[in-house]
Amino acid sequence: MQPVLPTPEELRRLRIKAGLTQKELAKRAGVSQSLIARIEKGNVNPRLSTLKRILTVLQEATSCMEDAKSIMHSPVITLNEDEPLTKAVELMEKYGISQIPVLDKNNRVIGVVTESSILKRIATANYSSEAILQSKVKEALEPPLPMVAANTKIDTIIPLLMEYPAVLVVDKGNIVGIITKIDLIRKKVR
Repeated sequence: MQPVLPTPEELRRLRIKAGLTQKELAKRAGVSQSLIARIEKGNVNPRLSTLKRILTVLQEATSCMEDAKSIMHSPVITLNEDEPLTKAVELMEKYGISQIPVLDKNNRVIGVVTESSILKRIATANYSSEAILQSKVKEALEPPLPMVAANTKIDTIIPLLMEYPAVLVVDKGNIVGIITKIDLIRKKVR
């Protein structure tokens, strides 16, 4: 199977998306600016090794530009600390999610309830699952998810998602989005 190579116009679009001039791209890829111009015009077919260097530079430049707001989900489903755990289970089931940020009476994030935290309560309790599910969300709280600004670069978010199931995106103290591991995986493989 032969790899699909980008057209000259696609290369030009990628360069512009990355926010690079022909001169900047040429310098980073170790080629001349005139070669970049000729490639983009379709006047020359570069070596495969040269094309790979150019594409690597473009990919790195583009991924550095991507930020939290480009992959976050919004609006974020949240719970109030005094709601019953049954509501958490219903929301997780309905939306296919595994964690829900929990807010206090002032709408500040105080923690997160996860499938795991609910399961732990059920597994370790000395009373019925029914009673546990009627207990308040705040009784199954885990520490809050990490919070980042909307302009935080994806490269900063990756290590957080290695340790936590999700990252909250906040603006002026308000939750504006959430990023889960699958969101980042989808973004990286597309």
